[in-house]
Amino acid sequence: MFAVMKTGGKQYKVQSGDILRVEKLAANAGETIQFNDVLMLGGDKVTVGAPLIAGAGVQAEVVDQIKGEKTINFVKRRRKHSSKRTKGHRQKLTLVKITEILASGADKSGVAAAVGAGSVGSVALAAIDAKSPAANKDQVKKPSKAAPAEKAEEKKAAPKKAAPKKAAKGDGDDLSTISGVGPVIVKKLHAEGVTTFAQIAAWTDADVEAIEEKLSFKGRVGREEWIKQAKELAQG
Repeated sequence: MFAVMKTGGKQYKVQSGDILRVEKLAANAGETIQFNDVLMLGGDKVTVGAPLIAGAGVQAEVVDQIKGEKTINFVKRRRKHSSKRTKGHRQKLTLVKITEILASGADKSGVAAAVGAGSVGSVALAAIDAKSPAANKDQVKKPSKAAPAEKAEEKKAAPKKAAPKKAAKGDGDDLSTISGVGPVIVKKLHAEGVTTFAQIAAWTDADVEAIEEKLSFKGRVGREEWIKQAKELAQG
């Protein structure tokens, strides 16, 4: 007997005893889980779901939590001052061994359903457990409704937000000396802790990409040669 099941957005044709690598599941090694999204059952009689088969399930034992093969992602931007970036990635997977295929009664088996790690389902289950009345019976308190007059008084007495401190002259360099850096950009750089020519001169490609994305500079750092200018100004 075989089954076609779905997990992690992929479909697998499985039989009892098969070992699969599937998208990471929220389960520990040695646990028994059940895949309830069964699309087809085959054997002496073929049953096709519409789209799923009610009551059918595939049970499996979690063998281990593993990682897939490493993939390399290389990005190069073709510009006057081009940037290159290389990233590696290893997909997190779960190794499972199929133990039993149930044509019916899976909903009453008592085996925990397979849930993807970090998926909405696992997060929702955790949230439901945390917010259950039994767990929070002694902690739930009804918010007190303040009178309109009290709210108005609190709002009136609320202190104003302190203005951001300006960098003193002795705290760093005059970044506006760099061509293309105006007072607004100087404030943004100060907010990120960048106050000297030496800091800008030491930026790497990764630093440039991060600061441009965060402050929406849109390639200005490379286009206006901030790093080159900063090096010259730092040397005096």
